[in-house]
Amino acid sequence: MRIARDPLDTIGLMEQRVLGRTGRRVGVVGLGAWQIGGDWGEVSEADALATIHAAIDAGVDFIDTADVYGDGRSERLIGRVLKERPGLTVATKMGRRVAQTPEVYTLENFRSWIDRSRANLGVDTIDLVQLHCPPSPVYDDDRVFDALDTLVAEGAIRAYGVSVETCAEALRAIERPGVATVQIILNMFRLKPLEEVLPAAEKAGVGIIARVPLASGLLTGKFGPRSVFAEDDHRTFNRRGEAFDVGETFSGVEYGVGLQAVERLRPLVPEGMTMAQFALRWILDQSGVSVVIPGARNPEQARANAAAAGFPRLSPEVHAAVRTVYDELIRPQVHHRW
Repeated sequence: MRIARDPLDTIGLMEQRVLGRTGRRVGVVGLGAWQIGGDWGEVSEADALATIHAAIDAGVDFIDTADVYGDGRSERLIGRVLKERPGLTVATKMGRRVAQTPEVYTLENFRSWIDRSRANLGVDTIDLVQLHCPPSPVYDDDRVFDALDTLVAEGAIRAYGVSVETCAEALRAIERPGVATVQIILNMFRLKPLEEVLPAAEKAGVGIIARVPLASGLLTGKFGPRSVFAEDDHRTFNRRGEAFDVGETFSGVEYGVGLQAVERLRPLVPEGMTMAQFALRWILDQSGVSVVIPGARNPEQARANAAAAGFPRLSPEVHAAVRTVYDELIRPQVHHRW
């Protein structure tokens, strides 16, 4: 079925949703700024800045970064853009620049980390700060969330959330009354959050930020068995979880199995859409999702990602077919782990 209108015609008119307990309204497609920081191969400063500007021009008003992306490079680049393009909602993350032990999650450290991020971003108050996939015991430590409440009261941050690895962690975070958002891997290779996490978040008024939406690029449909990634790209050095949770690379799916799944999914893509836009539209169709944050390495990718918001919902038949591919190929690899 042919798409009746060009989604690029919706630039500047992107659908808005409430970002959980922040109360802010943001466009449904944001920009994930990991790629412009590091671990994805070389992205020049000029390309990074052009990518951010292109995303904003295409209707993006939510940018997600972290203090560890390029050891602050991503935050600093966003800070430069903020001077020229005010009015954006910027979320950053903290906690991954130090050893991952529960003892480091203290008010004193939070103040230090947030002060560094505020300087990088060039802002007095950060819109949203997220704990960056902290150790599991952190979710049960009242002192951690009391410290975050203190930072809100002091005006250093407007709201806080948690970026999680597992559905169990997400559910524990949602129970915390001060948690505004939960960031979780959600894509056509990660359906488990649909079962409990999204319904619980929607009921509690907690926003869902969907990350790794393209499964580290697998769901763009552009890779094959002979694709090679740069040495400083996590798709080379983290395939077995050597640097961080393996679920962050290709969503934890073995590369060859992921390629098989992509070929099963490819015929489902409606005419007029790229496979990446199809993958993003699938996420936007899920009830409870506030914003999806695909990364981009260049302006063309940023514009194409934003355009996914302009396509109509996918049919129930397509959603059922995606579920079948997941159940038959992907579920055995990931469902029990995250």
